[in-house]
Amino acid sequence: MDEHVQKSCWGLTAKAVLGFAGIILLAWLVSGADKVAVVAAG
Repeated sequence: MDEHVQKSCWGLTAKAVLGFAGIILLAWLVSGADKVAVVAAG
């Protein structure tokens, strides 16, 4: 039973890390697009 709990914990951790990485990637892409727009407008 302990192993099941440990696997569940690692699965939750992996989902949290992937979700956080996805949010950062999305924010980076948005900020990058803004910079490109500013350079194009300038």
